[in-house]
Amino acid sequence: MSEVVDKIRAFVLEKCEQHKQNPEFGFYDYWNDHIKRVVYHAVTLANQRGADAEVVELAALLHDVSMPSEYGERGEHHIYSAEMAVMLLSEYNYPNIDLVRKCVFNHPGRNAHLRNTLEETCISDADALAHFDRIPSLFKLAFSILNMSVEDGREYVKERLYGDYYGLSEPLRTNFKPDFEALMQALFVD
Repeated sequence: MSEVVDKIRAFVLEKCEQHKQNPEFGFYDYWNDHIKRVVYHAVTLANQRGADAEVVELAALLHDVSMPSEYGERGEHHIYSAEMAVMLLSEYNYPNIDLVRKCVFNHPGRNAHLRNTLEETCISDADALAHFDRIPSLFKLAFSILNMSVEDGREYVKERLYGDYYGLSEPLRTNFKPDFEALMQALFVD
């Protein structure tokens, strides 16, 4: 692990720890419930696909950094997180700032049409896979933070998971299909 990765990881961990203390956000543990899993999947995918593992690890650490930092609007977190990534990496004169920024900015499904590198796809896929690792945290988001009713929260989580699944790149989506179908059947019996 590089010195820059270590410093960014420490920054993100500090922001996540501070965020976890905030009752307004349901004491959400952003590190353990999401970012740590994104980093794990992103680095694994980078190594499997031959992507730049350091760029991918940095982008995974920073892809949602604006949320635990409580900076900007949740719906536009990819914009604010990309802005923060540039600011933080500039402090260390990191040479691949623009690629990390693109990975962070383009990780949401609505930006799939903008992705054109392996690194960007690794981050998007890792973000989606992390949601499947921590499905209870999606329900917590729906009920505790977004204050949804049981039915609205159920539909919210269901739609999020469908969006994540259909946003996966190929062949990952095809390989994940049996797990996805089993999860959806177990969680959302009509």
